[in-house]
Amino acid sequence: MVRVPKITAWRPQVPGVTEVFHAHFTEHAYPMHVHDVWTLLIVDDGAVRYDLDRREHGTPHDTVTLLPPQVPHNGEPATADGFRKRVLYLDRTHLDETFIGPAVDAPDMADPFLRHRVAQLHAALAHPGDALEAESRLALITDRLRATLRPRLRTPVAPPARSVAHDLRDLLDERLRPGVTLDEAARLVHAHPAHLVRSFSSAFGIAPHQYLTARRTDRARRLLLAGRRPAEVAAEVGFHDQAHLTRHFTRLVGTTPGRYAAGSRPTAPGR
Repeated sequence: MVRVPKITAWRPQVPGVTEVFHAHFTEHAYPMHVHDVWTLLIVDDGAVRYDLDRREHGTPHDTVTLLPPQVPHNGEPATADGFRKRVLYLDRTHLDETFIGPAVDAPDMADPFLRHRVAQLHAALAHPGDALEAESRLALITDRLRATLRPRLRTPVAPPARSVAHDLRDLLDERLRPGVTLDEAARLVHAHPAHLVRSFSSAFGIAPHQYLTARRTDRARRLLLAGRRPAEVAAEVGFHDQAHLTRHFTRLVGTTPGRYAAGSRPTAPGR
């Protein structure tokens, strides 16, 4: 018997936090996907095994995990009883793109003090009236993250030449809602369709269709938390219909759009 995951998600009125996500999974495994924001993760029970940038990682006790934007990763339970996690999705106002490389190299940080502060931030975010406390705790957390990651910064080198893979990623970002056929994309970036797929998959560790689906799903999450109905959201983000949204959303998030929206918490009005 498949046990239904327990999920709570909401968008707090705290600058820099795009979503708070609490979940208890026993069997769900995430496929490879990307986010356009930072993922700050702590595990309260069990453990998670995941791949990031083609390398295997895990979440032992007292670990804080920081997954960078635009870098594919997956995830699955590492124990028979699954895992219970708390996640913050952070935009790039607190951590800019210069920290992506160091986070890829060492995403799991054994720092009990930082983990305690992250747990305190989750507690503050659970109460809309405690926005100032949440903002203060977030500032201290991101300052400690920068201090941890800064020594790992790589010596600046000339950026690599643009490739058809990067051109296709830009095109997918531009065509998020309407999408694009492979033949049309090949014409626009001047590459053979098969070469384009191979180049994208080799460069980013994820197929073009997986990237597009993940980006659409991220946008769907934000609209659902804003109170939009699943059928409206499906059309807004580029899925064919609600059933199409539900199929992919369940694979990537671990629950249906309807359950995800029903488990969301109300937020205080914007300040």
